[in-house]
Amino acid sequence: MAEAEEKKQQPKMTMLIVCWFLGTLGIHRLMMGYSNWWIQLLTFGGCMVWMYIDLFNIFTGKMGMADGRPLLD
Repeated sequence: MAEAEEKKQQPKMTMLIVCWFLGTLGIHRLMMGYSNWWIQLLTFGGCMVWMYIDLFNIFTGKMGMADGRPLLD
């Protein structure tokens, strides 16, 4: 079985922009290495609620890369 590919560490500003424009599709979670990004795709970002929660968490630094690394400043 192949090991999961480590995602490139992403800049915080890039993730804020991606989350704002494509957050309902979960693209920001895909770029950060989360495996549950497709749930946001199917539910339109949890009716946009999860998108705004993720946007807030990225902005405040509470949400980083899936492997625990923080986003780049």
